[in-house]
Amino acid sequence: MSRTALRICPLCEATCGLTLTIEGTRVTGARGDRDDVFSRGFICPKGASFGAVDGDPDRLRTPLVRVDGELREATWEEAFDAVAAGIRPVVERYGPSAVGVVLGNPNVHTMAGALYPTVLLAGLGTRSVFTASTVDQMPKHVSSGLLYGDANAIPVPDLDHTDHLLLLGANPLESNGSLCTAPDFPGKLKALKARGGTLTVVDPRRTRTAKLADRHLAIRPGTDALLLAAMANVLFEEGLVDLGESAPHLQGVDELRAAVADFTPEAVTDACDVDAATIRTLARELAAAPTAAVYGRIGSCTVPHGTLASWLVDVLNILTGNLDRPGGALFPQAATDRTPRPAGPGHGFALGRWRSRVSGHPEAKGELPLSALAEEIDTATAEGEPIRALVAVAANPVLSAPDGNRLDKALDSLDFMVSVDPYLNETSRHAHVVLPPPPPSQSPHHDFAFNTLAVRNQVRYTRPAVPLEPGRMAETEILARLVLAATGMHGADPDAVDTMVIDQTLGKAVKEPHSPVHGRDPRELAAQLTGETGPERRLDMMLRLGPYGDGFGVRTDGLNLARLLAQPHGIDLGPLRPRLPQPLKTRSGKVELLPQPIVDDLPRLRQALHERPAGLVLVGRRHLRSNNSWMHNVPALTGGTNRCTLHIHPEDADRLGVRDGAPVRVKGAGGEVTAPAEVTDGVRRGVVSLPHGWGHDRPGTRLSHASADPGVNVNQILDGSLLDPLSGNAVLNGVPVEVAAVTENFPALT
Repeated sequence: MSRTALRICPLCEATCGLTLTIEGTRVTGARGDRDDVFSRGFICPKGASFGAVDGDPDRLRTPLVRVDGELREATWEEAFDAVAAGIRPVVERYGPSAVGVVLGNPNVHTMAGALYPTVLLAGLGTRSVFTASTVDQMPKHVSSGLLYGDANAIPVPDLDHTDHLLLLGANPLESNGSLCTAPDFPGKLKALKARGGTLTVVDPRRTRTAKLADRHLAIRPGTDALLLAAMANVLFEEGLVDLGESAPHLQGVDELRAAVADFTPEAVTDACDVDAATIRTLARELAAAPTAAVYGRIGSCTVPHGTLASWLVDVLNILTGNLDRPGGALFPQAATDRTPRPAGPGHGFALGRWRSRVSGHPEAKGELPLSALAEEIDTATAEGEPIRALVAVAANPVLSAPDGNRLDKALDSLDFMVSVDPYLNETSRHAHVVLPPPPPSQSPHHDFAFNTLAVRNQVRYTRPAVPLEPGRMAETEILARLVLAATGMHGADPDAVDTMVIDQTLGKAVKEPHSPVHGRDPRELAAQLTGETGPERRLDMMLRLGPYGDGFGVRTDGLNLARLLAQPHGIDLGPLRPRLPQPLKTRSGKVELLPQPIVDDLPRLRQALHERPAGLVLVGRRHLRSNNSWMHNVPALTGGTNRCTLHIHPEDADRLGVRDGAPVRVKGAGGEVTAPAEVTDGVRRGVVSLPHGWGHDRPGTRLSHASADPGVNVNQILDGSLLDPLSGNAVLNGVPVEVAAVTENFPALT
């Protein structure tokens, strides 16, 4: 007999509400939840395939432990015994930083991934921390940290109310949005145009989003920062700067004007391949619009000047008076945010508090570049011990980091590795212990990270739609036990981890004068928490202490877990509102428009005025039915346009003798790959494009569908040496490559 259950989709950043159809314990269908307060019934192909993702027969169901070189099924007790025996001797002999931790993108898509890795890192005390952020959005964190004093204070475009939207390196019709949580992003862009607004897209490819735009600029890859700096220059030189309500909260406007003086439209036009008149028009239209927002994403982050481009996105919003303004770019306020503190100076944001052991890369937000992981494992120096043990949580860096072949070999040299992953994939196949979490239908869901980036304030929570299958362990318990095993408390009750966090959080809250529980007894507060599990009690605590919370009885109409559970489709908390100066944590208490690290990096941007690629350059691309390397093992999400092909412009193809569908070799500093060519004028001349997340051809995995059509690993073309120096972010776009037709036989496109 079938039934229905609600579930928030965890498969991309849009966080749409789903209504699942369940027969027994199997998810047989998924449709959009029309009553969801945020997504209102929107669903994309990934959400519609929730049942296939959830029921993938290749998902691991029991832990694996390596015995005599072979991974074998084991009990949970045996697995965690092996984790403790593998990690603790490394810590005790070589120190905590000899244990590396790699956190993959899926961590921000689960409750467990949001609640426990920070506890693990604090307990280990390691500085060898690597995440997917440094192959994605770290430039935006760094620019926000420098501007606002908080690396997580990221303003998002007010999509529902803006009159003018400028998108750079973003393709939300395929990605559903990123660092901007917006169900039905396509519908919001169409609504913008329907109300008479303007959409401009800057992208070297004519993406689905670019096809929707009023204007598409096929910029030369990697030159976004030059274009934005020239627009800022025009605003100053033509007297178009209007700071609006944010003016009292700004520092460094005059210094900023001088800093962008060299970047005239005429100076940047050859480098960007955008004519000066168009650049001036862009700036004038942005300034003239009643409201406007500039939004840049992965294409503007994963380039040599990613942090400068991210900084200039906000600079343009500020100079046109659109920061912290309805219809512009605003700071969301999530229900589980810390209790808002009074406005005033903070501790600020620091870069480079320590450096990587081998190449001396500065940390950013407590992380080292993922590109440096292989050398931190396989290279001995006098500066300290190499990484000898690795904890990988929902991470597949062999495919997602540059030079996967080197990392592949490095992982084999580790004394010990544990991977938390539902699959035996290209990375987890190296582990000594694999801890598989259950499928998403058997897990609770609340979006801690994405609600801080949402285009409307709201809060939703769904309990597991399907009971935990016998023999499985909840992901929250897996990570809690991992914390205990890695930090010398193996065998303790996993609930102790949640209790410790609750006690620490409440103990701190009662000492904060601005907290609603200031001066109260933390034990009395802890006794009030509700919830069936430790994670639910933590969620209840965060809701009560948050900006909309009941303050443990202080506000009778405030949020708590019980109130949220009574609203299964979520609670709407209203549109984004101006919040300055409260979010600012800079030492000055103001938006610091021209921080010193930016000043120090601007000469490198001036040098780029004179640089031109000698040949072809490579960019990535996103597929609507994919999310990095997660979903290529699901037949419903592969095929069609979701293929690993090299897009190449017809003129470049003709010049190189490349035929549509024929094999082509792509060579870069890190290596070469061979893929079918797809000749299309959807990519500008001089640019080729390969999607990321493919390359499922290594032995020892259990990915039957993905390995049957493996594609190629685009990151293998890179050697990992190209980084944005401020953020440590890998340069994945605009990198020079050589392309040549292949004469030997190659499977035809189907």
